[in-house]
Amino acid sequence: MASRHERITQDRQDKLDRLRQAGINPYPNSFHRTHTNLQAINDLKFAEDCGTQPPVVTVSGRVISRRDMGKLSFIDLRDGDSKIQLFCSLKNLDETSILILSSLDIGDTIGATGVLMRTRAGEASVSVTQLLMLTKSLQPLPEKWHGLQDTEKRHRQRYLDMIANPEVKDTFRRRSQIISEIRRYLDSHGYTEVETPVLQSLACGASARPFLTHHNALQQDMYLRIALELYLKRLIVGGFDGVYEIGRIFRNEGISLKHNPEFTMLECYKAYADYQDMMTVVEEMVSGIVSVITGGLTVEHGDVTLNFKSPWPRVDFRSALLEHSGVDFLDYSDAESLRARMKELGLEADEAKDKGKLIDELHSHFVEPHLVQPCFLVDYPIEMSPLAKTKPGEPRIVERFEAFAGGMEIANAFSELNDPLEQEHRFSAQLEKGSCAPQVDDTETIDEDFLTALEYGMPPTGGLGVGIDRLIMLLTGHRSIREVILFPTLKDKE
Repeated sequence: MASRHERITQDRQDKLDRLRQAGINPYPNSFHRTHTNLQAINDLKFAEDCGTQPPVVTVSGRVISRRDMGKLSFIDLRDGDSKIQLFCSLKNLDETSILILSSLDIGDTIGATGVLMRTRAGEASVSVTQLLMLTKSLQPLPEKWHGLQDTEKRHRQRYLDMIANPEVKDTFRRRSQIISEIRRYLDSHGYTEVETPVLQSLACGASARPFLTHHNALQQDMYLRIALELYLKRLIVGGFDGVYEIGRIFRNEGISLKHNPEFTMLECYKAYADYQDMMTVVEEMVSGIVSVITGGLTVEHGDVTLNFKSPWPRVDFRSALLEHSGVDFLDYSDAESLRARMKELGLEADEAKDKGKLIDELHSHFVEPHLVQPCFLVDYPIEMSPLAKTKPGEPRIVERFEAFAGGMEIANAFSELNDPLEQEHRFSAQLEKGSCAPQVDDTETIDEDFLTALEYGMPPTGGLGVGIDRLIMLLTGHRSIREVILFPTLKDKE
């Protein structure tokens, strides 16, 4: 016995066949509308305000509901912007339109021509004289699809999510707007947008496990990039005063509310600048984006109102960690002593982690939850930052900041290390400790060509990385990164 779903899809197939037998193409090559639904609604209001005859329009969209009352049918039609009602009276339709009306299902895409009108209920409508089938839908929309709630289905079949929950499209329109505003800011401040390789022979620039692939023509293994940094710095060496890239990054690691294996990162570098200058970039850029999308400087994030007005507070890393955990990382000379202290505090301390990663765990556990309002956490331990310059007079501290809001890191910046000998020393020390990017084979992790580039001379440089997905989470009120990535990484169905 056929299932209910099979019966529904068969009924739709039968209607498709009936249309074709009548000489109606249910998938025409093209269609030209005169108005979007929103334009039609606005034109009706304009005609009413001016006391003129409402115009004839041709609109199109997906059928999202239908109500039949004898010889009358009321159809809600949604396009990419808004919804309009179709008022269909059999006496006003030709035979082809009547056949299309009788073959119509929720989910079909149609075109409709008619005079704009307002019903007794006050709803803007089109009094239809002609219907055209533009796309016959063979699959029914999910049960109770108004407000589809199955999270995995929403993420796996994003098209259904957007049909069922129109506000989802608003999130991704906002995402596009935010990225456009980032480009506008950087372009207007002397940065040049560039593109760097996604396929790389070395996995460098961050401490992260890479994805491995194989290049057949070159007969060599390659990696999907884990950072943009080292190629962008080469361009500063080459003479660019400011560069940026907004691109996909790939890290073969865990999945969480804040992590997706592929994500979007902005990295920008400015010659003759330092981390203080990059704080100004973050404040101006993010506050400007908030102003554009909200008309003010505040964003609601859960139960908290975040205020992005400049200047943001500067919070000393060492002082914040001491305040919230009682640990002064300068008191611990090696990982073993710090690990022992963490165990006293009831934290698990992985024996394989070096001092930098242990400090990062302390920070994540004790400090990060308190960083709710927009702020900069500044001056990090050198063990956490092999690519940053040390502070004058304090070789154990580097000029680095991370920007936080809503208890979440959204940006990371350095006064970039441009001493090639010191950079080689730090890379070698990290490699010996096993704290460079985890490898899937014996590939060398020190980028020798980058070190050679530094030997030609990179001017004092400020560098900044912004997690685009996290920034969008923050500014759209979402708690999960999957809600701001159109097609998040998911395990295949068995």
